[in-house]
Amino acid sequence: KNIEAFLKLDVPGTKVIVGGGPQVEELKVKYPKAIFTGPRFGQELARSYADSDVFVFPSLTDSFGLVIIEAMAAGTPVAAFPAHGPIDLIPGSGAGVIDDDLGIAIREALKLDRGAVRAYAEKFSWRACAEEFIRNLQPYPEPAKTKLWNRLRHLTRKRPKRTPQV
Repeated sequence: KNIEAFLKLDVPGTKVIVGGGPQVEELKVKYPKAIFTGPRFGQELARSYADSDVFVFPSLTDSFGLVIIEAMAAGTPVAAFPAHGPIDLIPGSGAGVIDDDLGIAIREALKLDRGAVRAYAEKFSWRACAEEFIRNLQPYPEPAKTKLWNRLRHLTRKRPKRTPQV
């Protein structure tokens, strides 16, 4: 996942790696100042995103990058290379920075407003996806009061906003 590209950088702050993999023990020896937490899930993972100043996504090969959306939902700006996934989500969003120089992307991402980052992530919530799906159906005539149609229409009713959960 190109973690070493991040670990090699001279950037401010502490480098925290969440997750595992076959290279972890070797990387711990090579980069003793980095913190390797191992895998995290649920609220512990959400807290890791929220506690971070910036989420660094060094991968050059991931496609969509769901972890990017998860970090943004916690209000954490993203720094990444211009690769598939980040390039589909970040440009023009105000929620992250992509650059061929990951160090520059990190420094610039640190300047972003966390509230704006979280607001951008709302575009990818289940509710937003359901509403988009229904909008795409609307040019077609409404089926005759089927159970499915009524359930889908119910999803678009306004409900009190919830705090995003990661």
